[in-house]
Amino acid sequence: MRSFDEIFTIAAERKGGPDALEALLETPRTPAELAAIPEDRWLAQFTKSIFQAGFNWKVIENKWAGFETAFDGFDVGRCAFMDDDKFDALVDDKSIVRNPIKIATVRDNAAFLLDLRDEGGAGRVLGGWPSEDYAALLDMLKKRGSHLGGNAGQYAMRFMGRDSYIMSRDVVARLVAEGIIDKQPSSKTAMKAVQAAFNTWMEQSGRSLTEISRVLAMSV
Repeated sequence: MRSFDEIFTIAAERKGGPDALEALLETPRTPAELAAIPEDRWLAQFTKSIFQAGFNWKVIENKWAGFETAFDGFDVGRCAFMDDDKFDALVDDKSIVRNPIKIATVRDNAAFLLDLRDEGGAGRVLGGWPSEDYAALLDMLKKRGSHLGGNAGQYAMRFMGRDSYIMSRDVVARLVAEGIIDKQPSSKTAMKAVQAAFNTWMEQSGRSLTEISRVLAMSV
């Protein structure tokens, strides 16, 4: 496995030099900033990432105002206690993408966020989870959330500004090239190996998961 500096050099050569690469990197929000985000915004991003999965992202973006209205601004209480009449109305609502399975995830994930209130709230739990154990956070989202396994949960965390890595095609290609995994990681064992590699690169560089993930992606 190459050191982070070696991979950074590869990425910098592809992007026009170290300064050009640095300009493409983003810094995650702090745990305090994440803790201050209202839970309706977490539910909104969960929903957006779930609806974008396997679909044209631009279509979801163009319809997003309709989603906000249809789901009552993603008020967690209202969404968690959505009754059958409301659900049926949403399935017929042309202002959103009418996918019953994905619409049902809004109710389920609102209930998940209500559960997190007893643990300190979504912002504190999701934002304060140690980056060194990020794979466990993804596993928790998969188990306790609805349709938050795989890329949906990963993109939701990234777009909320949470320190994160994304198992995109390019990141996976770099991890394979470094001998860390041999294919898209789907098991706990593979994700443990991914986390260990990222932890090593964090120690070497002092950088966040987000920055390292971006550098890996741009090194391919």
